[in-house]
Amino acid sequence: MIYIRASSLLKLFIISLLIIICFEATAQQDKDEILRLRDVSNASLKNFDDAHLNMLTDDVLITTGNGTLIQGKENLKTYISKASGPKMYWVRTPIEIEVNNKLGLAWETGTWKGYSESGEKSVTGGKYSAHWSKIEGVWKIKSQLFVTLE
Repeated sequence: MIYIRASSLLKLFIISLLIIICFEATAQQDKDEILRLRDVSNASLKNFDDAHLNMLTDDVLITTGNGTLIQGKENLKTYISKASGPKMYWVRTPIEIEVNNKLGLAWETGTWKGYSESGEKSVTGGKYSAHWSKIEGVWKIKSQLFVTLE
């Protein structure tokens, strides 16, 4: 029979608790980083520059609000530049972010609004979800799904 002293159990408990706290702290840091990147992406789109593309994997998959599937950030750049009608930008507002540190994956979900270049009132909007992957220590968007509901 194996006997474990109370002090050994206490040490084991404290070590386990510290590990859990470290994982939770890392998950919160990752969520904060994803929120920061989302803010940078929103600002880039509003400024009509290409900085938002740096947050995407090269092979990103985007499903637009009308169901168009775009593969790759170069194709996304072309799609945006050739869009007909007034120049548009989009603002994504995260509602929930879940992180799996072990796998380096995150799930973001929220609402989006589309604005014309000259307007302050949204002209379209809906819900979105994003799949983030941590690649060499950097969070990148692997895929995004937008559904137009407004």
